[in-house]
Amino acid sequence: MTQSGAARSDEELAVAASRGSEAAFRELVERFERPVYALIVRIVRRGEVAEELAQETFVKAWKALARFDPERKFSSWIFKIAHNAALDALRRRKDEALSLDAPFGDQEAPRELPADPRAEDPLERLTFRDAGRALEEALGGLRVEYREILLLRFAEGLSYEEIAEVTGSPLGTVKVHIFRGRQELARRMRAAGWDPGELRSGRNPGRGPA
Repeated sequence: MTQSGAARSDEELAVAASRGSEAAFRELVERFERPVYALIVRIVRRGEVAEELAQETFVKAWKALARFDPERKFSSWIFKIAHNAALDALRRRKDEALSLDAPFGDQEAPRELPADPRAEDPLERLTFRDAGRALEEALGGLRVEYREILLLRFAEGLSYEEIAEVTGSPLGTVKVHIFRGRQELARRMRAAGWDPGELRSGRNPGRGPA
């Protein structure tokens, strides 16, 4: 039982929401609106489309809460709804400009990585922001399944099994895509002049030779 005053888990909130608590569902939305949007926008590559699909995801989740199994992780459940909504949108818009590998529009620049809090030098902070932009550009060049799986694994911390549940892919395929996606991402970062090893270690990611 949750102690008085302690934050409730996602699953506890989902159960409360399934029993009609709008406050519990609002808290879930607050917790997951940014991760859900981040996942969708890296699939559809259009900010305004991703916003609509994120809203659609939470509407679908609210309606389906009665079927939520509290033995499962809520994060996997909501990401699966978001994943399906994004792929459905791509199918519906297959004859439009929206594509799996479309770049962000001029007004839809992806959020930069936060500057390293240890970087007191303004130039060093700028370097980390530049690295964030380079990383987003490199991610944008990956196959959509690589982008999504890398985000679920390294940004959201899902296990291989949870990613397989979200994407509907076999576990072996998830592992292969993570391996190949990381290799391709590192290759693209090096081609842009960034050393992925230095970025992971938190050292100043100064540009090396292209």
